[in-house]
Amino acid sequence: MATVMATADIRSGATSRRRRPPGTGAIYWSEQAREWRGSIEAGWTANGTRRRITVSSATPGPAGRAECARRLERKRAALQSDKGAVLSAATVKTWSGTWLDMRVRTQRPKSFATDHSAVTKWIVPTIGRKRLDALTPADVRSVGEAIRSAGRTSSTERRAHIVLIKMLKDAILEGHQVSNRLLLMTPPPSSVHDRNAINTEDARALLAVAASHRDGSRWLAKLLQGMRQGEILGLTWPMVDFANQLMDISWQLQALYYQHGCQRIGNRWECGRRFGGDCPTRTLRVPDGYEYRRLDGALCLVRPKTAKGQRIVPMVPWMASALESWRQAVPASPHQLVWPRPDGRPLTARTDTADWNALQVEAGVAGPGRAYYGHEARHTTATLLLEAGIDPQVVQAILGHSSAATSRSYQHVSHEMARRALDALVQKLRVAG
Repeated sequence: MATVMATADIRSGATSRRRRPPGTGAIYWSEQAREWRGSIEAGWTANGTRRRITVSSATPGPAGRAECARRLERKRAALQSDKGAVLSAATVKTWSGTWLDMRVRTQRPKSFATDHSAVTKWIVPTIGRKRLDALTPADVRSVGEAIRSAGRTSSTERRAHIVLIKMLKDAILEGHQVSNRLLLMTPPPSSVHDRNAINTEDARALLAVAASHRDGSRWLAKLLQGMRQGEILGLTWPMVDFANQLMDISWQLQALYYQHGCQRIGNRWECGRRFGGDCPTRTLRVPDGYEYRRLDGALCLVRPKTAKGQRIVPMVPWMASALESWRQAVPASPHQLVWPRPDGRPLTARTDTADWNALQVEAGVAGPGRAYYGHEARHTTATLLLEAGIDPQVVQAILGHSSAATSRSYQHVSHEMARRALDALVQKLRVAG
């Protein structure tokens, strides 16, 4: 992982922040010792802790830094040329920290948060002290047993298993000794869930109540257009084409995660806080190449998971009419959001879910012994479109399913085909446009 050189006192001769290439170590000025210092990772100790090699130069200014860099490079070259050097056995806990540091640079924030949770909540507490080279299938199974004992679903167990195996595969790539038997283990099955489509009568009741709300178009987007929660909350007025009755669904609202903006000192952060969100100099955790637009705090507009998720969808007449009326009453938003909070800031997912549940109470509907999940509205849209005889490829294009062989420009599905499909949905629900 690349390391940023800390800005030193001007007397040291360093006046800017420089980023060293990954794997070349870190160089910094120690004001206390009045010297340049360099450090580089050198594998693991016999106890499974990280091994670091350090060098120093007492000469101030650029000449001292250059000397420190040369010494660090010699150490790095010696480590690489030492044919007899073998990585000492790391523990699961120490390797997991390194693995997460590598993972955060490439994974989407939500996926990384899921992996981080599996590692810190289940894998490390259960087998964190085990050495990688001594792990057995029984150790891997013990993670699943801990999850089941805590009353969690088999889906949680399956996810933790997949994360652990991926972590072990990457350990092998980095030169750690891991038994190949572990990689052959079959992951647990996913749990069976009760999520389904909202039945037609309940959908009609929800639409009837939504029609009485000023912002009822938000629920039309969910039930008639099949939009995801993040797509609804992230829709902006420039993405709505009233002239051609189209919506450009290219962004989603998502809360990203914070990370520490300060430096790590040993096993502690410089700010003394445990969580990145509490760090006074916190920054957003954003992987390399991740496209986003920050709106408010951690709330950002981000691209869908795949390019296929970016799509242009025709509006059914009722949706267009409701949006036209809402545009005259919507609170002013500096971000031009279609459905903002009263003060113009983005709605949070939690608030939107609470509003959705309140809509169901008002409509007097309920799912199978519980409230309908918001995502079940998408199942409803898909089911009704299929029941109306719409080609599955058209349905996939409308909903932005990643399995559809389509692109954002609708290479295989025209706007008119999609419009006819959505109009058929309106007729299925007997809604007058």
